[in-house]
Amino acid sequence: MNFTVWTTVFFLFLLAAFFGWRYYDLKRRIDRYIKLIKYSPENLPTDVKNLESLSSAISSLQTTFDLQLSTSQSETARLATVLEQLTDGVLIVDSAGQVQFANPAARKLFGVSDPLGHSVAEVVRNHQLVETWRRCQQLHELQSESVDIPARHQFVQFIAIPDKHSNGSLLLIQDLTRVRKLETVRRDFVSNVSHELRTPLASLKALTETLQSGALSDPQAGPRFLGRISTEVDALTQMAQELLDLSRIESGQVELILVSLHPKKLLLNVMDRMKMQAERSHINLHIKCEDTLRQIKGDKMRLEQVLVNLIHNAIKFTKPEGEIVLEAEAATSAIRFAVRDTGIGIPAESLSRVFERFYRADSSRTGSGTGLGLSISKHIVDAHNGKIWVESEEGRGSVFYFEIPIFE
Repeated sequence: MNFTVWTTVFFLFLLAAFFGWRYYDLKRRIDRYIKLIKYSPENLPTDVKNLESLSSAISSLQTTFDLQLSTSQSETARLATVLEQLTDGVLIVDSAGQVQFANPAARKLFGVSDPLGHSVAEVVRNHQLVETWRRCQQLHELQSESVDIPARHQFVQFIAIPDKHSNGSLLLIQDLTRVRKLETVRRDFVSNVSHELRTPLASLKALTETLQSGALSDPQAGPRFLGRISTEVDALTQMAQELLDLSRIESGQVELILVSLHPKKLLLNVMDRMKMQAERSHINLHIKCEDTLRQIKGDKMRLEQVLVNLIHNAIKFTKPEGEIVLEAEAATSAIRFAVRDTGIGIPAESLSRVFERFYRADSSRTGSGTGLGLSISKHIVDAHNGKIWVESEEGRGSVFYFEIPIFE
């Protein structure tokens, strides 16, 4: 009996020792495997003894996780690239109103180098924009506002979108300054064209009605009225042609034929074309240019058009017995042309606007013409990588300058 008991006790002791050893060995393997997971997850074995199923499952999970992480990182990188290149400003704001993200466009738009951690008010610095963001936070609805910012000469559209997950908000800022300016230009252009057309059309209608009322049979009035109709039609034709030229030049549809041109020869050609018109107005037209000037690279027809426009403009506003001088001289890597007159001059406040379409400095300068010649000239000079400007003083004449690069 005692032998049996001792045998049983011994057997149980061996069994306990065996299971204890197995437990210790398994724990040691698990601890080692945990260390591999922590410190070397990329080298996890899939065939750990007695843990084959567990190690294989964990390795499978790791592969899936790595794939998902790689996909997430790739999408994050693409999103970051889009936000970096986006021309619209983007701000991500938390529930406390602190900026957590700002793309380069937003930093540039608001003139802030490091907006992170600052409040919305500190970054946007406009009470209307701040109020729009606050309404978005309070109502948890998309809010939009178009705001003119005089201090920065900007017109922006501000959109606040609530983030339902973090109680923060996404702020989009679109700079519509250029769009608004283009819309203003378009509106002014339509208005100016309408105004310029109204006068000749009204004149044509009045002349036609007068002829229909019996003036056509009058041997003196009839031809005179027909002559005036012809003049008005010529003015409308000139306006239509210049509008077409301006539209083609601005849209880049005019291809310049660049050749080597001598400045003096260019001036002589233009002088021959405008000499008779100057003589009819009793204006002295002559040239001041050295024969030794270097040649320029330009489109002969277009540059002659610029000079003709400037001379025609000078003739209109120079009194009889006045003088117009065509000049050319060397400048830095360019030839500087000048059309100098002794006319009535241009007011100082109008000098910066004379190259605008249809712009008239004052009522004293509303002679014949479409008001498009100087604008066309500016576009042609710009297309040659040159520059054009004017210097003038009322009562003492004007000088229109433009520079064209030297032919290399």
